[in-house]
Amino acid sequence: MTIEERLVDIELAITEQQRVLDDLNEVIIAQGRQIDLLKKENKLLKQMIEREAVKPLDEETPPPHY
Repeated sequence: MTIEERLVDIELAITEQQRVLDDLNEVIIAQGRQIDLLKKENKLLKQMIEREAVKPLDEETPPPHY
């Protein structure tokens, strides 16, 4: 194998590695966005639960059998 052939092989390998890195980077960015969205949704749900779960007794709805 000549030096020129080896250089071509190395360039091809580097190009493929760069493509893989770019693809992985896109996945990481998308996952980061999804995580941010899930955090916001989780925070909102926690706030809603806290507001609904702890009411003063005079605001509590009695059970239907009363």
